[in-house]
Amino acid sequence: MFASSKTLKKMAEKKHPTQVSVAYALFFSGAFMIYHFVANGEFSVILTMAVIFQCLAFALLGLGVVAKGSASGISANSLVLEVLSFACRLSCTTWLNGYLPVDASGDFIYQAVDVCSLLLVIWLLHHVLVTQKHTYNAEADSWPVLPIAIGCFLLAAILHADMNSRPFFDTLWMTGLFLSVVSVLPQLWVINKTGGVIQACTGHYIAMLAISRLLSGICWWDARFDVTSAPWIEGVNHAIWAILAAHALHLLLLGDFGYYYVKAVVQQGLSFQIELPAGYDMV
Repeated sequence: MFASSKTLKKMAEKKHPTQVSVAYALFFSGAFMIYHFVANGEFSVILTMAVIFQCLAFALLGLGVVAKGSASGISANSLVLEVLSFACRLSCTTWLNGYLPVDASGDFIYQAVDVCSLLLVIWLLHHVLVTQKHTYNAEADSWPVLPIAIGCFLLAAILHADMNSRPFFDTLWMTGLFLSVVSVLPQLWVINKTGGVIQACTGHYIAMLAISRLLSGICWWDARFDVTSAPWIEGVNHAIWAILAAHALHLLLLGDFGYYYVKAVVQQGLSFQIELPAGYDMV
């Protein structure tokens, strides 16, 4: 006899911790091999490590969605902003070198990982809005995407660097960075509106995004004297400060979450559930 849908769901949920462990192992192994055998340990590979962890974040979110058969607690608006972010970034990095790692990983691997992340996000978006639409918390996911995207573009047009020497594409890269940072806000908003409960898949996703941003921030801090821009104020390189401020803001937004995440993993393992204190506001 065929198993019922509830039985299949329970089987998938039991396998989820193992699948998460395998995903971590595969991505960490891949990052290790790229670091040693492709980039030969050059410091700029940290930027490639950042996009690898970002890709891992979406892979873990996808595993969770499949395991529980539900899109509950996931923000489609956050995913839309991520799609726009990847589109802006790839519009530059696929043919211009200004914002790529200077080691060999920047020749192909960096862009390939970003393409994989984009495809994962599009698949997740389809799953949330179509396949599991009946489980999607549409009322809670109320952050407006268009004003955020326009605001990021306008801010990027003012603060962009000139690493590509092409103002429009430099603006698109900076827009992609800003969109990636603010994309976490709709997700945190949904968590607040749905009772402050964070399932394991969402928790791993947010944590890996934070690690990705930390690695990226370290790399850009090291390269801060190499980033150039046409100054608005003589002697002030506004572009690098905008880049570093964006990274700092992202980490600040996720600072409290990091504490609860580590605590939950230590106490409950990879298949955890975080229940935020009553009245706690993540945004």
